[in-house]
Amino acid sequence: MAKTSGLALVFAIFVFVFDQYIKSLFLNGFIWHSDIISLYLVINKGVAFSMFAFLGESLKYIQIALVLILLVFVYCEKEFLTRNCIAVGILFGAGCSNISDRFFQGGVVDYIAWHYGFEFAVFNFADVMINFAVFLIILNMIFGKKKKTDC
Repeated sequence: MAKTSGLALVFAIFVFVFDQYIKSLFLNGFIWHSDIISLYLVINKGVAFSMFAFLGESLKYIQIALVLILLVFVYCEKEFLTRNCIAVGILFGAGCSNISDRFFQGGVVDYIAWHYGFEFAVFNFADVMINFAVFLIILNMIFGKKKKTDC
């Protein structure tokens, strides 16, 4: 259990620090445009597609509660952590990075705008990592063997 928790923590810290570093570039004025994507600063007061922005300041506390519920789940379901330690670490690091933005930037720092063929919501590295972690967990649920771990 200590090995899997440690590995999850390493991934969480890496994703958190890397995401905050990228966001600092945009907070300091970095901008880039192409025909496919544009990179520019957007402060998102809501969640995906700016949903729930009407919740205002309480949104960050709701998200903290959700992260704590997930931590309790992972603590109680040690087998889940053992089987998905890398994905859990990525998920927690990315989630905590976005929550941190809400406290220090007034909303989530987004900066990737896809506009080739269709307009998509502006998002960030942490958002991509959250989706990637969920994808890894689903893959493990579908294809993973009962006793197999990713650590």
